[in-house]
Amino acid sequence: MATPNLPSDTMLAAVLEQFGEPYSMQQIPRPGSPQGQDILIKVLAASYCHTDAVFASGQLSQDLPRVGCHEFAGEIIALGPDVSSEQELAVGVRVGVPGRAYHPCGACYECTHPDKDIMGYSPYCPSSGNLGLTRDGGFQQYCLVDSRQVAMIPDGLTATQTAPLMCAGLTIWAALHHDKVRWASGIAILGAGGGLGHLGVQFAAHLGMQVLAIDANDRSLELLQQIKATLGPVGQRVYITDARKYDISAMPALIQKSSPDIPVTELGVDAVILLPESQAAFDMGMNLLRNHGTMVVVSFPEKKLEVSAHDLVFRDINVVGSLVGRNHQLREMLVFATKHGVSAKVKTFPFEQLNNLVEEYHKGYGGKLVVDMTL
Repeated sequence: MATPNLPSDTMLAAVLEQFGEPYSMQQIPRPGSPQGQDILIKVLAASYCHTDAVFASGQLSQDLPRVGCHEFAGEIIALGPDVSSEQELAVGVRVGVPGRAYHPCGACYECTHPDKDIMGYSPYCPSSGNLGLTRDGGFQQYCLVDSRQVAMIPDGLTATQTAPLMCAGLTIWAALHHDKVRWASGIAILGAGGGLGHLGVQFAAHLGMQVLAIDANDRSLELLQQIKATLGPVGQRVYITDARKYDISAMPALIQKSSPDIPVTELGVDAVILLPESQAAFDMGMNLLRNHGTMVVVSFPEKKLEVSAHDLVFRDINVVGSLVGRNHQLREMLVFATKHGVSAKVKTFPFEQLNNLVEEYHKGYGGKLVVDMTL
């Protein structure tokens, strides 16, 4: 599927040139015609993720300069000659773009065991690139992406609502669908008032789970109250808890005693999803779990988490990790979000104000901060 040559003019991009410094807004060359299975998109919205902040601080030891953002959405303006017709992509179609995985190797175990994805493609390929981290991402007006990593945006979802779902949404969706979690009836989400957490509360409630939404600051707890109010009848499945009120050594019993309707007995909950980068939060989660329960670690603190062998052996606790979902999960999530009205609490900024957005992030905004390229 050939496309005409594109003019080699320039575009605006936000370039990280030094770790710990603001983005530099620059005019850089616009990508030319996409090759192979790549597509060229006009970026419509780009969301700021916690990993963007971690990357910008230098903790991931990646190369600079780099155009950040690994959760964004855009409109296709050109397709490479090898884009499969089975994907039904075309010029003018809107797509969501997660950062993983750009150009996987196609030959490793992960790529040849894709679990319902396209053969030869896996977001877990150890050799693939990651947009916004190892390859330039969505903080630019045009971006080359791998056609196999995108999902078409359903009617009814805006670009600014789609962008946060490409990492925050997909990551929490994958955690909720982990083999050891998907059948849970009662689940606790630690850090529930953050970017991933407030989406996870909505997903879990609509999936039929009883949700203990836990956070430890007023701003996040206020956001959770707002989210619960929008859920209608399924909001009755959500129980908001201020972690500052409880002693973690006796947390299940104390919560159950003070709020008997909350789905936490003295035995604990079926599963906990850990979002804060905190040993204290991990310990709290372990105290909330019943025997044979599952702790899903989504965060990646700089230091190691300490795990009690007693919990693993005598309580038969499972500790599992979850990164980002597969492409088929991405499509399923978008359909589910559209059907049930799951949406991020979004605050938008014009592209030129990206550094103002970053300042707002570091003040502890509870929802998602998104660049709207149309402003």
